[in-house]
Amino acid sequence: MPEDNLPTPSATDATPHVRRKRYSGKNPRRFEEKYKEHGSDAATLAKVIASGKTPAGTHRPIMVPEILAVLAPQPGEIAADCTLGYGGHTQELLARLAPGGRLVGLDTDPIELPKTVERLRALGFGEAVFTAHRTNYAGLPQVLSGLGIEGADMILADLGISSMQIDDPTRGFSVKMDGPLDMRMNPQRGVPASVLLQKTKTDALATMLELNADEPNAVKLSLTLAEQHYATTRQLAEAIRATLPYLGKEDADLTVRRVFQALRIAVNDEFSALDMFLRNLPFCLKPGGRVAILTFHSGEDRRVKKAFDAGYYDGTYSDIAKSVGRPTPEEQHSNPRSAPAKLRWAVRAKA
Repeated sequence: MPEDNLPTPSATDATPHVRRKRYSGKNPRRFEEKYKEHGSDAATLAKVIASGKTPAGTHRPIMVPEILAVLAPQPGEIAADCTLGYGGHTQELLARLAPGGRLVGLDTDPIELPKTVERLRALGFGEAVFTAHRTNYAGLPQVLSGLGIEGADMILADLGISSMQIDDPTRGFSVKMDGPLDMRMNPQRGVPASVLLQKTKTDALATMLELNADEPNAVKLSLTLAEQHYATTRQLAEAIRATLPYLGKEDADLTVRRVFQALRIAVNDEFSALDMFLRNLPFCLKPGGRVAILTFHSGEDRRVKKAFDAGYYDGTYSDIAKSVGRPTPEEQHSNPRSAPAKLRWAVRAKA
């Protein structure tokens, strides 16, 4: 073709193609390398969710329609989300409290809390309608008192660990990727799981595993693990599997998760905080106020059920859940992390 007949280059043609940063392997396993899931590629995020997974660095709120039905938020009401996390439940509540309502958010995690506040501020929820406070749910009475709030119309507590914490190997909550054996919700307080385990004697560890995780192999595991130093999550997981070599892979994986759960509860003193929260809960609700609590293992659920039952029989609560709520099969399929969830609710008596 003669040179005079060549097509004129367009502005698009003149722009050099910039390749996206590549990582080793087709499916990067490292948390910080899951670049697709940290960006704004909506199609990629939708594809990850459709596959039944949670995009890295995010959290999918559980049983949202069921919680909204229980709490029945109305414009102008006051709500408290005692476990702010990623802010998924909070976002749904705030949308229904307008105009004139407000929500008080609590979370003890100094790493994730600022990110969630920034996320909710970007959605238009300013200081007048949403405030965040770094404390766990046991601190709810002090937070409400400090704000001059005599009682909330609704209170939510999602006791599960967030996906952001699970997915970040530096937090030490999961064995999926190797990381320091930490497990602290607030890394600025307390001691990591590695130190706690090294200081715990055999009998005490067996009790911990039984009470915090209903672990059937508690005694045998405690003989191996007690007063030992495991620096990383993988080291501990390997020691657990080596102690019970006769278990199949599925049972061994369940045992590892139970031991990790028991240690996490102990590291963060979760049961003591929950017991205090349940004792103070009625005094944080207005007459007729509603509370919904999501639990994720039997130790939590037993405590919530017992507190609600006692409150119903002594007249503190006018109504409570007669049976435990569970995620729908569809939700469990699309979000497997929802599978262990149990929902209980109660209504504060008006007189």
